[in-house]
Amino acid sequence: MAPASAAGSRPLGVALLGCGVVGSQVVRLLHEQADDLAARIGAPVVLKGVAVRRLDAPRDADVPAGLLTTDAATLVARDDVDIVVEVIGGIEPARALILSALESGASVVTANKALLAEDGATLFEAAEKAGRDLYYEAAVAGAIPILRPLRDSLAGDRVTKVIGIVNGTTNYILDKMDTFGSGFAEALAEAQELGYAEADPTADVEAFDAAAKAAILASLAFHTRVTGSDVHREGISDVTAADVASAKDMGCVVKLLAIAELKEDADGQSAVSARVHPAMIPREHPLASVRDAYNAVFVESEAAGQLMFYGRGAGGAPTASAVLGDLVTVARNLVAGTKGVAASAYAARAVLPMGETLTRYHVAIDVDDRAGVLSAVALAFAEHGVSIQTVRQEGRGADAQLVVVSHTATDAQLSATVDRLRTMDIVRDVTSVMRVEGEE
Repeated sequence: MAPASAAGSRPLGVALLGCGVVGSQVVRLLHEQADDLAARIGAPVVLKGVAVRRLDAPRDADVPAGLLTTDAATLVARDDVDIVVEVIGGIEPARALILSALESGASVVTANKALLAEDGATLFEAAEKAGRDLYYEAAVAGAIPILRPLRDSLAGDRVTKVIGIVNGTTNYILDKMDTFGSGFAEALAEAQELGYAEADPTADVEAFDAAAKAAILASLAFHTRVTGSDVHREGISDVTAADVASAKDMGCVVKLLAIAELKEDADGQSAVSARVHPAMIPREHPLASVRDAYNAVFVESEAAGQLMFYGRGAGGAPTASAVLGDLVTVARNLVAGTKGVAASAYAARAVLPMGETLTRYHVAIDVDDRAGVLSAVALAFAEHGVSIQTVRQEGRGADAQLVVVSHTATDAQLSATVDRLRTMDIVRDVTSVMRVEGEE
């Protein structure tokens, strides 16, 4: 396929895979902003076809029926298609269609976080071989421009940490638990009524969605291939109203955080830590003020210092905005007869196991209310190298509970401590273990 510049300002053909919540908004924006897009790109863009599963499914009136097709494989290989936009999600057939599009000479814009986290390397290699662009800003945090800053704006800097709220559903749930004292089930039901959570909310509340995004962020920030399976994942379904209340007592709020950072391994070599889990963060931390279904990503780098990106992390129009931004960039490259800089994985750093990750912990322990309990619990922490920062007792008698906040320790040390506590006669149960992030 010849670059657009070879034919002056010839129209660029676009094929769209998927026409759901995001895809229909992409169609709308392509039509409404056609003149502006042509001016920004230097050539008009023309929608050539929209691949869908069912032709008779109800959809937005902005989608021309004459462009609909169920034959996605033929659509992506057409000679008049210069850019393929994939918003169907999932692994297959999305992977096969993207690879076919690249082999046929089209550049690709995708919002498919799950596929990028599982097999991004295959897609990037195919794009490099074909000499075409593969852009995916919409795969993480909706309309928030975070991937391009990591790839381009901070290319001359050394990013050391990326920490973010990258799932709107879980942030909405935790925000309601914090603001109104709701339980998890109650807040989830409200999120489902408002359309923030799916009927099956597993991908969100068990953090599969956030883990995929964390893998993408870590890969870009640290020039290392990180897959979803490399990311330690814990969801929010076990977060209780008591956890949220205890966080309040500490001046903290509970958030589901995606955290990627540079650390040293046991041999002193630079390595990547990638994890997603609920955590308590101080209320003065910038991420603590992120409310409702919003997303935010906090970046730390050596030269630029601290940066924060905030906005709507999901929804048809916000995600479509990110898709269109990538489409404009890819189209400009086609007009100029060039391609963008691909994601780099030159560092090839190891990914640390969760057991070696350092953080602080909040541990709630149901104990017998008798002499010597505190010293016995403190000894269990000390035996495993976990230093206690604060400890307080709540309740009396059968309701007695110790709440311990540790200094920084490895996850393995804390796990061993909790295992030891559960074997002690004076401990009825370890009711909660939650990490504490932010400055100690």
